[in-house]
Amino acid sequence: MSFTVTIRQVGAVSLVDVSGRLTSFEGGTFREAILGLLKRGHRNILLNLKNLDYLDSSGIGELVRNYLAVVKKGGAMKVVGLAPKVEEILKVTQLYQVFPEFPDEASALESFPEASQGGHREAPQS
Repeated sequence: MSFTVTIRQVGAVSLVDVSGRLTSFEGGTFREAILGLLKRGHRNILLNLKNLDYLDSSGIGELVRNYLAVVKKGGAMKVVGLAPKVEEILKVTQLYQVFPEFPDEASALESFPEASQGGHREAPQS
């Protein structure tokens, strides 16, 4: 199975659908997608990993590296849809404590502070 990254925008949140195998060979594609979002000012990122079949140590490194890049820009990276194998890897490596995981896309999207404000931090109007 080939590795793909698809990006959808839902309000202020960039939804990144990842499918296939995330290894050293695919890491660059994943990194380019995340860094591209950051360059365009998109800092709220939700990774949908339900179709991620495999994750090796290089893939874990890419997740962490990109998570740190997002956090350094003042953003947040969260996870939805962990396949059992990937969930097991995140638990064994203790990364489940780093990546907030949500049961579904809707609850994950609502968890971003700007999601209800359309991505803008404007003063409330009286």
